[in-house]
Amino acid sequence: MKAVQFRIARPTNNLAQIVRFYHEGLGLNILGEFKGHAGYDGVMMGMPDKTYHLEFTQHINKEPLPNPTKENLIVLYYDTPEEYKKANEQIQKLGIIPVEPENPYWKGKSETYEDPDQWRVILFNGIYSPE
Repeated sequence: MKAVQFRIARPTNNLAQIVRFYHEGLGLNILGEFKGHAGYDGVMMGMPDKTYHLEFTQHINKEPLPNPTKENLIVLYYDTPEEYKKANEQIQKLGIIPVEPENPYWKGKSETYEDPDQWRVILFNGIYSPE
């Protein structure tokens, strides 16, 4: 089987703040959104090629949600030091400051941030290569 897209979806009770963090702070494109669908509002955001995206949904009742661990991570890779620096400056303009990573692997080569739900996003200075 060969999938051609993937989406990671999770609920939030802070949809407006989540959109601000991922769209304004991290520069993800808003790919689609919906309101009032069986009690849910949602926003899909992703990379420019639309093959990878995140979906955040919020139910009208705002039920309690599970807390993430400090190892629930989304990692964004930047292929030049200039783009990495620019990304960190952009999110910090929103008053969001880096937090200490749980895993020491990330120290010295990335910055870790928490979104409004305390899920962690790592901005990595470089690209991943499985080789």
